Amino acid sequence: MSQDDPHAHNDAVDLPTPTAWPIITAFGLTLVFFGLVTNLFVSLIGSLCALVGAIGWFTDVFPHPKHETVPYVPVDERVKEICREGREVTHLNPGEEGHREHVVFGAVHPYSAGVMGGLAGAVVMAIVACAWGLLAQGSIWLPINLLAAVGDPGLANASMEVMKQFSFVGLIVAVIVHLTTSVLVGLLYTVLLPMLPAKREWIWGGIVTPIIWSALIWSTIRFISPTLAEHVNWMAFVASQIVFGLVCGFIVYRSTNVATQQTWSVSRRLGVEAQRPNKKS
Repeated sequence: MSQDDPHAHNDAVDLPTPTAWPIITAFGLTLVFFGLVTNLFVSLIGSLCALVGAIGWFTDVFPHPKHETVPYVPVDERVKEICREGREVTHLNPGEEGHREHVVFGAVHPYSAGVMGGLAGAVVMAIVACAWGLLAQGSIWLPINLLAAVGDPGLANASMEVMKQFSFVGLIVAVIVHLTTSVLVGLLYTVLLPMLPAKREWIWGGIVTPIIWSALIWSTIRFISPTLAEHVNWMAFVASQIVFGLVCGFIVYRSTNVATQQTWSVSRRLGVEAQRPNKKS
């Protein structure tokens, strides 16, 4: 600050006044977009919150920004400088293989393992779902048609008796949805597993992760397929997801890791070749 500044202090500093209006505005905008997929009344409340927050935020900076004087911490109460020992650290040269600055994952699971794990998990998950349909509802076609209701409007509005009967269109739609989703989740496992704790990888990948995405599906399924949300048995659903996670995670975990090129230089990645200089005799 200059000496002519009327707000200058020798023992304090002027800082912007703390305000909650930006948070209120952001919360209101969040409600506006959330209401687009839930209820327009939520968007109305969000609009009011965003408007009030924007007005309050505007008054904090116009016509003059609000400030408050904050005194300096006394010198004897400030954090003391840490004394460092005179030791030297030998740094690795950038570009060397194994440089920890350039390595995220030295080796990763191949994508083919994710595809195979997803397909194997899809098979065992289908067995569990069909077993629930046969034992609890007397029809193996019920879980298949419930899944097909996601993409078939005819099954989405069908009665329970129709849902228990064989439907060729429902079978095709269910197979496509089930295999596509399973393969995508299997590919996700190839990326996710290296990030999980190594000693408890099977618990996180096979049990915790399926429970988390089952909770996410439970909270959003009524917007995706009301028919599936109405008739699904959540205990059997979670059990099938855990079985899928265990099988898919086991296959991906047991696959041979593939080394990455993250530690390679750009010239090595591009395959640039250089002629070696002749040695002088």
